[in-house]
Amino acid sequence: MLESFMVAFNAVAPFLILLGIGFAAVRLKWADRPFMDKVNAFNYKLFFPFLMFNNVYSAKPENMPSVKLMLTGFLSVSLLVVLLVIIVPRFVKENPRRGVIIQGIFRSNFIIYGIPLTTYVFGTEKSSVCGMMIMIMVSLFNVSAVIVLEMFREGGKISAKKLILGIMKNPLLQGCMAGLLFYFLQIRLPSFIASPVSSLAGVATTLALVVLGANLRFEELKKNRSAISTVLLIRLILLPTVMVAFAYLIGLRGVELFLILMIFGTPVATSSYPMAQNMGGDGQLAGQLVFVSTVASLATIFIFIFTLSRLGLLV
Repeated sequence: MLESFMVAFNAVAPFLILLGIGFAAVRLKWADRPFMDKVNAFNYKLFFPFLMFNNVYSAKPENMPSVKLMLTGFLSVSLLVVLLVIIVPRFVKENPRRGVIIQGIFRSNFIIYGIPLTTYVFGTEKSSVCGMMIMIMVSLFNVSAVIVLEMFREGGKISAKKLILGIMKNPLLQGCMAGLLFYFLQIRLPSFIASPVSSLAGVATTLALVVLGANLRFEELKKNRSAISTVLLIRLILLPTVMVAFAYLIGLRGVELFLILMIFGTPVATSSYPMAQNMGGDGQLAGQLVFVSTVASLATIFIFIFTLSRLGLLV
C-alpha cells in the first residue's frame, strides 16, 4: 500500500511545489499578476510549441502500442468531445465557461504523468510504449482543444473560416504539426539544435505551473465550486472507472490497461490554462480546474493504482 501511495505522491508532489512557488512569489511581492499574465502569454507562444514538437518528434516508432489500444484511446476521446459539445451548452450558458469545462473534462495531463507513472509501476522497458501513445493523444488533445475553444470563444460567432484560421494560427498546434512532419519524414535534428529544443520544451510545464500558482485566487473557488466539482467528478472518477472497465472487457491488460487509466484518470492538462487564457476562455476557471484536480488526483490516482494492483490487473 505504501509503495502505491508513493508512486502517486511522487508524480503529484512536484506539481504542488511549483504551484506553491508561484503563489508565494506574488504574496512576497516578487512579481505581480499583470507581469505573470505577460509571462503566461510568452510561455504559450514560445515554450509550449517546443514542448508539443518535442513530445511528438521524440516518439520511438519501434515501441508501437497495439492497434486495439490506439483505437480505444483515439476513438473514445473523439466520441467524448462530440458528446460534450452537444451536452455542456445545455447546462452552461456562458461561452467562455463552456469551452473551459469541455476541455477540462476530456483533456488530461497524460502527456506529463504518463511516462513517470508508467515507469514507476512497470519499469523503463515497458514505459517506452507510452511515448507512442503520447504522440497520438497530444495531437488529438490539441486539435480538439483548439476547435472547442474557438467554437466557444468569448464574443465570437462560429464560422468555418474563423475556426480554420484559429486552428492554423494556434502555437501549440503548430508545434504539434511540425513534430508530426519531422516524425513521419524521419528528419532528425543535429545535436546542437536538438539540445536547445529539448531545453526550451522543458521550460513550458514548469513555467505554466508557477504562473498558475501566482494567479490562484482562492476566494474565486467558491464562485466556481459547482463547475469544479462536476468536472472533477467526471474527470477523476467517472471517466477512468468507465474506461478502465471497458478496456478490461475488450481484453487490454497490464501496461496497456494502465495507459487507459493514465489517459482518462490523470488531472486536467496544465496546458489547458494558458490556452484558455489566451483564446478568450475563462482563464480563472481553467486554472482552478488544473490546481484542484492536481491536488485531488493524489488520492484518486493512488486509489486506482492500488485497486488495479490488488486485483492483479497490472501484471
